[in-house]
Amino acid sequence: MKFQLHNQTTAPEASQPLLANSIKNFGMIPNLHAVMAESPAVLESYQILHELFQNTSFDAEELTVVWQTLNVAHECHYCVAAHTGIANMMKVDAAITEALRNGAEMPNSKLQVLHETTLELARERGRPSEQTLSAFYQAGYTQRHLLEIVLGISQKVLSNYTNHLSETPVDKVFEAFAWQK
Repeated sequence: MKFQLHNQTTAPEASQPLLANSIKNFGMIPNLHAVMAESPAVLESYQILHELFQNTSFDAEELTVVWQTLNVAHECHYCVAAHTGIANMMKVDAAITEALRNGAEMPNSKLQVLHETTLELARERGRPSEQTLSAFYQAGYTQRHLLEIVLGISQKVLSNYTNHLSETPVDKVFEAFAWQK
């Protein structure tokens, strides 16, 4: 059964103000939000996690590394495209985004360590090796950053899994950044 792309008229009443927040923040209702609106708790959780993760100690490049590492690892057609567009809006170096989309090395060693640590945290269910942790700390990251990656993983599990279930169509604004494994 196909998931409905809700708008402010078709969404459950509790989702309607959340969709208004989407319009306020993005100038539109992203299709991911339109799908999530079916469950007000899911949409609200996603919006809160997104805001919290954006307000971590990571800069725009590091946010992009965490997001795209997870999007690609989870093979999320929707989020890779959307976060490519978002990275462009955040003025992230295109070399970073392209490396992440294509499984190539990051343009600098610190971002490479962040990428590898994020990937290992996701794959090993929060159990990175001592070698990975050592490299992470030597690159200048802290325990705070480790916990913030877990927050990013939480956000991406919610969005990536929703997109897998719903086969969320990529928004027109992000179609130019379409991706598939």
